[in-house]
Amino acid sequence: MNDASQPTRPVEPLVVVLGSFPPLKGISPYCAALAQAVSRRVRLHCLSFKRLYPRFLYPGGASAESANAPDDGQWGGSVTRKLTWYNPLGWLAAGLGTPGDLLHAQWWTVALAPIYAVICGCFRLRGKPVIVTVHNTSHHEGSRLADRISGWVFRLATGFVVHAESNAAELSRQYRIAREKITVIPHGTLDLFVKPNGEYADLRQRLGISAEESVILIFGAIRSYKGIDTALEAFAELVGSHPGMHLLIAGKSWGSWKPYRELIDRFGLAHRIHLHLDYVPSEEVGDYFQAADLVLLPYQRFGSQSGVGATALAFGKPLLVTNVGGLPDLVGDKTSILPPGDAPALAAALRRAFTEPGRLECMREDAEEMAKKYSWAGIAEQTRALYLEALGMEV
Repeated sequence: MNDASQPTRPVEPLVVVLGSFPPLKGISPYCAALAQAVSRRVRLHCLSFKRLYPRFLYPGGASAESANAPDDGQWGGSVTRKLTWYNPLGWLAAGLGTPGDLLHAQWWTVALAPIYAVICGCFRLRGKPVIVTVHNTSHHEGSRLADRISGWVFRLATGFVVHAESNAAELSRQYRIAREKITVIPHGTLDLFVKPNGEYADLRQRLGISAEESVILIFGAIRSYKGIDTALEAFAELVGSHPGMHLLIAGKSWGSWKPYRELIDRFGLAHRIHLHLDYVPSEEVGDYFQAADLVLLPYQRFGSQSGVGATALAFGKPLLVTNVGGLPDLVGDKTSILPPGDAPALAAALRRAFTEPGRLECMREDAEEMAKKYSWAGIAEQTRALYLEALGMEV
C-alpha cells in the first residue's frame, strides 16, 4: 500500500534535443556530452540526422565521422536518426510527431536553417517552448546573408542559451533579442576524447619528436578566421632561438593551403612544422592532445566558444587564446589572453611559456582548475533549471 503521507515526486519533463550526434560531425561531441549529463536529471529524447547536409555545402568533407563511434547508450536517453537534408516530410514528421514537453535545438550552421525552421515552428504550433543554444552568434566568415537567415530561425525561439557573456551581448545586439531571454551556460569540457585506458598512439615517436622537445598544437578545421598566418609568423620568431620547438597543425583545410605553405617556405619552417591536413577521426583526436605541451587558439574573430579549447581543458593542456568571442573564458590567468592578429605578442607569450621557470606548469594547473569549473554536473543542473523555468515548473 502506498503511503499517502509521502509527497509524490513530480514527473520530470520530456525534453527533445535537436542536434548532431556521433558518428556525425558538426557539434556531435558537445551534443553527446550534454545529453549524457542532462539525461540523468530529466527525461530525454534526441533528434539527430541520417544525412546531415549535401557535401557541397560543407568544405570539411563528408559528414560521416567514424564507423566505430560509441553506441547511443553512452549519452543517455533515446536517439532517433531519421532526419535528412533532402526530405521535408521527415522534418514535418519530426516536428509534429515527436513527443516532448520542450525542444532544445542546438544551432551552429545556417546550412540547416530549413530543417530547424520547420521543426522549431512545429513545436511552437503545438504550444511547446523552444530553447535554442546558439553555438555561433555570427557566421565565422562574416556573411551577412547567413546572419540574416539565422535571425529568421531565432524568431521561433522562446529562449536562448549561449556559452559566454560576450556571446550573450553580441546575440542581443545583433539580433535585437531581449537580454533577459538569453541564459549563459558554459560549454563543458569534452571528455569524450579522453581514453579511460590511456592507450594513445605515440604521435611524438611517429613524428620524430623527442621527449625533451616541445609541441604546440593547433587543432580543428582550418578556416580563414582562425589566425593560422599569425601563428606561423609568431612561430618563426620563436624557432630561431628555440630549436627544440615543433608546431603541429591538424585539421581539414576549408580553403586553399597555398598561402600558408608560402609562409612556411618564406620563414624556412618546414623542418619544424608537422601537418595533418585532413579530418581527424574521433578515435584519434586524443592522440594529438596527448602529444601537445600547449594548445594554441590564435583566432582573429569568433562569435562562439571553442570545442577545441574544451577538449584541451579535458586533457589539462595549457592554453593561449586571443581576446575574441568566448575564448577568454577558457583561461583563468589573463596573461594567457592575447590581442588577435598580433604575432609579436603571441611570440612573446610562447617564449614565456617555454622558457620562464614554472610558467608552463602554472598554465597546466590553470587548465585543470578551469576543467573543474566547467564540469558537466553543474552545467546539467543549470540546464535543467532553465527547462523547468521555461515550462513554468518549480525548480
